[in-house]
Amino acid sequence: MALARPELTAWRNSLFVLFALCGIGLASWAARIPTVSASLGLTTGDVGVLLFGIAAGSIGGLLVSSHLIAAVGTRTVITWALIIGPLGLTLAAVGATVLVSFPVAIAGLAVFGAALGACDVSINVSGAANERAIGRNIMPIYHAFFSIGTIAGALVAALTEQLRVPLEVHIGGIAVVSIIAMLASVRFLRPEPVSEAEAGTDAASGPSDGWRGRLSIWRNPRTIFIGLIVLGMAFTEGSANDWLAYAMVEGHNTDKPTGALVFGVFVTAMTVGRLGGVRLLDRFGRVPVLRVSAVLAAIGLITLIFVPVVWIAVIGVVLWGLGASLGFPVGMSAAADDPRTAAASVSAVATIGYVAFLVGPPVIGFLGEQVGILNGLLLVLVLVALAGVFSHKARELTPLAKSAAQAG
Repeated sequence: MALARPELTAWRNSLFVLFALCGIGLASWAARIPTVSASLGLTTGDVGVLLFGIAAGSIGGLLVSSHLIAAVGTRTVITWALIIGPLGLTLAAVGATVLVSFPVAIAGLAVFGAALGACDVSINVSGAANERAIGRNIMPIYHAFFSIGTIAGALVAALTEQLRVPLEVHIGGIAVVSIIAMLASVRFLRPEPVSEAEAGTDAASGPSDGWRGRLSIWRNPRTIFIGLIVLGMAFTEGSANDWLAYAMVEGHNTDKPTGALVFGVFVTAMTVGRLGGVRLLDRFGRVPVLRVSAVLAAIGLITLIFVPVVWIAVIGVVLWGLGASLGFPVGMSAAADDPRTAAASVSAVATIGYVAFLVGPPVIGFLGEQVGILNGLLLVLVLVALAGVFSHKARELTPLAKSAAQAG
């Protein structure tokens, strides 16, 4: 049964909040890594091992998410993930500062990562279902709210650092607020991602029938190619998160505050690109937008890498951010085109994409030691080109309605 406009809007707005909460949680921890490092007495390599807990947990959560969604539905998975995740992050904070225990800290981060991975797939599946029901592209706006949440989380973390608020108090407070906000929002979500009517087929005979059917999505060429698009764009986004500020300081000889400011410029450009990109997607479709995005990101990277003038390099960063903004959300929408296999497809595509966050930082770091950090970023350029080459694989299976009446 079709939902009324107020129900669809409430569903959409609840997803805005949930995406923002994921960004807040991740940034709250990331911004206070120096505190964690000082408390535990970690080297740079040790910090990398600690952060691997989040990545490893995330991969586990991504891999089991489609099975959890099939068993209990997206709303239940999101609810529990956004309870367990903040509690895991609080455990990590307590382990790092109160217990001063590396094993407890990494265990808490693994729990947080697993919850984040399961939540990531579930909110994207729910978002894609909401997008189909409304009849227009919205996924980039959901991801823009993740970016907004990241900015908010980083600002709060900077304030708590300035005020010397203990890490466990800061993270514990974020956990309480996040759980309360989640419980207030999640009730507006639709319990299941799809219905038999939406799928247009008998669910019993659908391709996602049983766990073997859900695993078979890994043999679908379209899913793999969309995963490669997301891999390229996730690598593009993740490399900026990890290395942009460092590249400005070491490669362009700026001071550290300027490096941090330039990273803020990148995040702002990404947020603007996601908020404004929906109109371009509605008008031109996914493939042209993805191709132009790849070109913009490539031009931005080339400018940053090869032009030694700081203000021109910053223009390159803006282009890089705009170009990187739409790849991941558009990939999630494309993976969820068929509502019968949406959960399994989004899980597979997200898992492929998260490989970028696992291997990207150490690979670029290794290249940077050999050839300099700016030249190390040439690898990102290669993966941007890969995403652009395969962009036609994300073509819409069922075109979204474009009428102005549905644009609200």
